[in-house]
Amino acid sequence: MDPRGVCCAVSRNAAVSRAGSEQALAVYQELRSRPGTTFDQVADGLELSAEERERCREELASLGLTASGRSGDRTVVDPDIALLRLLRRERDRLQERLAATSRAHTALESLAGPFLRAGAVPRSEVEVEIVTDPQRVLRELTELTESVRTAVHVMHTGSVRREDMAAELDRDRCRAARGVRVRAMYSRRVGTVPEMTQHLADRAALGVELRLSPVVPMNMVLADENFALLPTDPHDPDSPTILARGPGLVRSYLALYEYCWQAASRYGEEPGGSGGDGDGLSDQQRAALHMLASGIKDEQIARSLGVSLRTVSRLLSEVMQELGAASRFEAGVKAARLGLLDGEGSEQGA
Repeated sequence: MDPRGVCCAVSRNAAVSRAGSEQALAVYQELRSRPGTTFDQVADGLELSAEERERCREELASLGLTASGRSGDRTVVDPDIALLRLLRRERDRLQERLAATSRAHTALESLAGPFLRAGAVPRSEVEVEIVTDPQRVLRELTELTESVRTAVHVMHTGSVRREDMAAELDRDRCRAARGVRVRAMYSRRVGTVPEMTQHLADRAALGVELRLSPVVPMNMVLADENFALLPTDPHDPDSPTILARGPGLVRSYLALYEYCWQAASRYGEEPGGSGGDGDGLSDQQRAALHMLASGIKDEQIARSLGVSLRTVSRLLSEVMQELGAASRFEAGVKAARLGLLDGEGSEQGA
């Protein structure tokens, strides 16, 4: 008997018992051992069915053990080369998955971040953002009306625009219905504008606490010790807006607001209150008062006036007596209420 015939018979019998990967391995070994032999020739020799041929063809191709040749048939690839190609392909797929995961994480962070921050308990961290879009500022104010829990504190350096008055009253009604305290401070000059006079009366009727001051340093909105809106340049109403979150910074602005609030007069009351009106102050006393309100020390006041420290102490004591103040701080507050510092304040706000 021909040995080759015996070998082919044995190969055919063995192939019948093989399935799946074993059949693919048999095809691959035959292709490697018999260069120039086509896939179909080997499949014929192993008596593979059409289904088995297709399965072996797909398995070898997926493992990179065969590749398409110029003639359209499959060529054999060495195992080490196929392994390197397979590893490279899996590495590329892994990199694609990592990139997709990174993009998904970025998208989730951008979507969830604002909502998580909105529902978070106020923390000591500080977030500061410069906002250049006026519409964004309006949206922040609208959202603030709905989210504020305890109090809103506002400063206005000038009159409210006619087209904004109705919206401001709507916000006041919304806050009043939720029990939110609202304080608003305006420059005393707005009391001479007829439309503003009516607007202030409407706000007061809704429960807004109002005060008028000879000097309002800047426009400002504070809320819940955790939110602040104020200009980057207090002297330029069109300058970008600072949006700050976090009690660590907002409390500092609130301290400034409280100082200005105490120096302002209650809406509907004549400035001055108890004590004198300052009409009896001499020019020298007024100069000392201005320097005191500016935070200048007694030594520098004495040098500026050309007098001794004892004279400065006497002048300031006379100022306190004239204004009915128990301390220098109270004297400065009453002087601001009386408008005795208006000249200096207007220069600073110009």
